[in-house]
Amino acid sequence: MQIVLLDALTFGNTNLDAFNQFGEVEVYQTTTADETLKRITNADVIVTNKVVITKELMLSCKKLKLICIAATGMNNVDLEAAKDLNIEVKNVAGYSTDSVIQHTFSQLFYLLGHSRYYDEVVKDGTYSRSPIFTDVSQPFFEVKGKKWGIIGLGSIGRGVANIAKAFGADVCYYSTSGVNRTEDFQRTRLEDMLKSCDIITIHAPLNEKTTNLLDYEQLLTCKDGATILNLGRGGIINEDAIVRIIDEKNLSFGLDVLVSEPMRENHPLLSVKNKDRLYITPHIAWTSVEAREKLIAGVVQNIKESF
Repeated sequence: MQIVLLDALTFGNTNLDAFNQFGEVEVYQTTTADETLKRITNADVIVTNKVVITKELMLSCKKLKLICIAATGMNNVDLEAAKDLNIEVKNVAGYSTDSVIQHTFSQLFYLLGHSRYYDEVVKDGTYSRSPIFTDVSQPFFEVKGKKWGIIGLGSIGRGVANIAKAFGADVCYYSTSGVNRTEDFQRTRLEDMLKSCDIITIHAPLNEKTTNLLDYEQLLTCKDGATILNLGRGGIINEDAIVRIIDEKNLSFGLDVLVSEPMRENHPLLSVKNKDRLYITPHIAWTSVEAREKLIAGVVQNIKESF
């Protein structure tokens, strides 16, 4: 059996030896659209994270039996075509839940505690010249007693909610699907959440209901001093709206996801004046060592179950 991994660079240094048990393994760090066909023509199994697999590509792969998506989202594979061609498609769900939850709090505390400022104050020698032992020039607040709104109460959103509650936050949620998912936390309308919450975190998928869910008009209604974090998908918050409002209103934003990834050069977000209120990480929330190991183990298990 021939197994082809198309974009192994996304797995970092995660051990891939488990694939060798199935037969011949070809590992490519990255694969462009022009390179895909040549690399998968003789494959029995394709492993892809983001490389797109179209109907035309599948028709050219006479041996192809299984497409393993090394991710939860399946929008990079033509699922209808795969079904028509009797090619099985499997994804891996839940592998990064704990990693994303942890990164949510990492982003929050970076912004809430002014970590960049205090780190620089020490390292540039300012603290050494201080007449007192402490620096309270950038005040921060406790999570306890604050109102925390969660957009999207799936497994990640619920995990964040439970930890936020342990910190003493008053947690509410907005359901993007309209489904009441729990009695443990108060369900609220989006407009009420924006007006009342000190912290808002997004853990929802991108779809027709969530695209530009938070646009300029919605951000204008947010509580002064609020912190808004997007750990869901780029496009749920309008990036142009962030560029505009972050220099107009006292709001802080943490983004791990963007509309276009990698971030395009000279993105307007890089030119905002209030840089201390913007923290962007390069889509790393899912990438803890443990999460990547779970992901590969899940892909291997999917292959075992199919043959």
